[in-house]
Amino acid sequence: MQFQAYFNHSLLKPSVTKRDLKQLCDDAIQYKFYSVCVNSYNVRAAKSFLLKNDVKISATVGFPFGTASTTAKVTEARKAIEDGANEIEMVLNIGMLKSTNYVGVYRDIRDVKLAIKNIPLKVIIEISELSKNEILRVCQICNDANVDYIKTSTGFSKSGATLIAVKIIKKTVRNQIKIEASHGINDLDTALRFIDVGADRIGTSYADRITEEIMNQQIVA
Repeated sequence: MQFQAYFNHSLLKPSVTKRDLKQLCDDAIQYKFYSVCVNSYNVRAAKSFLLKNDVKISATVGFPFGTASTTAKVTEARKAIEDGANEIEMVLNIGMLKSTNYVGVYRDIRDVKLAIKNIPLKVIIEISELSKNEILRVCQICNDANVDYIKTSTGFSKSGATLIAVKIIKKTVRNQIKIEASHGINDLDTALRFIDVGADRIGTSYADRITEEIMNQQIVA
C-alpha cells in the first residue's frame, strides 16, 4: 500500500505565506502525496509551485464556517478552478441544516456541484457540530446532490475526525461517496485506523511527519 497517496497535505491557517506554500508543495512533490489543500486565494501560487508534477490541488470554498451565500460559494469555486484547482472542498452550512432547511442545504451543495461540472466536490460536514441523526441526514443530502467526497472536519471547530463518525458515514454512503478523514490525524497509527474503517483520503497538516515515520519503520525493518 502506498500510504502517501492517501494524503491531502493541508495548509489552511490564515497566516500562510508564499514561503509556507512552497514548502507545502515541495513536501508533496518529494513524498508523492495525492494532493495539497489550500485556501482558494492560494491556489494560483500553489499551481506555480507544482508545475509539471502530478500533485493535485484541493481548494476550500466557504471556509471555514460555510455561512457564505450559495452565489458566493459558486463564484469562489469557479475562480479556484480557473486558478488551477483540481478539487473543491465546500463547507456545509451547519446552521441551515440544524434549522431543518434540508432543501436549502441540498440546493447550496447542488448549485456548487453543477457549477464545477466534472471537478470532484467534497463537502466538509464538521462532525463535531452534528448529532448522529444530522450526520445521517447530510449523508443522504450529499448522495442526492452527487457529491464525490464527504470530509469530516475543517480543523477550526471543537475537534476533528472520529472513527465512530467515519464508520457511520461509511455505513450510510457505502461506496457511493468517498470519505476524507480530516483533522487530528497526526501519526501513522491513527491514519491507519481511519483507513481501516473506510477513509479513502486523509486530510492532515502532518503528512510529511507521518511519511517520515513510515520511512523510519521501513529502515528499521
